[in-house]
Amino acid sequence: MFKDKVILVTGGTGSFGNTFVPMTLAKYQPRKIIIFSRDEMKQWDMAKKYEGDPRVRFFIGDVRDKDRLYRALDGVDYVVHAAATKIVPTAEYNPFECVKTNINGAMNLIDACLDKGVKRVVALSTDKASSPINLYGATKLASDKLFVSGNSYAGGHDTRFGVVRYGNVMGSRGSVIPFFMSIKDKGVLPITDERMTRFMISLEEGVELVWHAFEDMEGGEIYVKKIPSMKVTDLAAVVAPTAKLDIVGIRPGEKLHEQMISAEDAYTTYEYDEHFKILPVINDWAVCPKRIKNGKKVAEGFVYSSDNNSDWMSAADLQSWITANQHKIGSI
Repeated sequence: MFKDKVILVTGGTGSFGNTFVPMTLAKYQPRKIIIFSRDEMKQWDMAKKYEGDPRVRFFIGDVRDKDRLYRALDGVDYVVHAAATKIVPTAEYNPFECVKTNINGAMNLIDACLDKGVKRVVALSTDKASSPINLYGATKLASDKLFVSGNSYAGGHDTRFGVVRYGNVMGSRGSVIPFFMSIKDKGVLPITDERMTRFMISLEEGVELVWHAFEDMEGGEIYVKKIPSMKVTDLAAVVAPTAKLDIVGIRPGEKLHEQMISAEDAYTTYEYDEHFKILPVINDWAVCPKRIKNGKKVAEGFVYSSDNNSDWMSAADLQSWITANQHKIGSI
């Protein structure tokens, strides 16, 4: 699929990009992967890993700057849109900045990809975009809608847009596992609520979902991977078995359980062996055989959330994952 093609990753110095690049280089032999991001220090650090590899290029820029995107997208075949303002408290206290990146940046990228003739674009979304209660989630819902409708906006262009949505990424920077590991020696772990559950997905699984979206998409689909859930208290018990749990209360904008498909989405959601697909309500795309393929319509009122999941990660499975990934937890 990507052999001898050019791929650009916005926000490519983040956790996703640091996993996507080596996996994609190894599996598909692309001609070039361009890392487009605004943090020169992260680019400097990442570039050291690929010194001497002409397939990996770095481009300083911001999705807020449409002119810079036009320059960066010259000759690009595929785009993964990972750039976002995503820390919930940061978005709550800096709402204008969050909107500029997550919404205005999405519009800039859609326009630039259409005008530059990019073949396929996959945007990364989040569980927080489903029934959002915080600004970050609301901006990502708006972004999802923009990318979905971008296929209609494309007109005669061949560019197609899709979205992938997943929950808590295990071991990524700022996530709960590295946070608990960093403070476990204190003997106390802060828990917002004893009932809290989270979806659990590895970065490698996130990359594979993006690959699948590129291969499968007709345009406008939102892909949701089937992944296990875990109670935060059970996660804490694996990381620090002897630590005391301090119940501190839910933070502003935080949900008790993660949700990736709402009851309203269920009307146009189809189930597959390893994922769900939410089809667009616009045009006739929700009944399009090319988009549905071999999918089975979910039941009316279906909700995919971390508390009603049929698949749960065991303590042994999490411990095995931590042991295998000890070297990179919290570093990417």
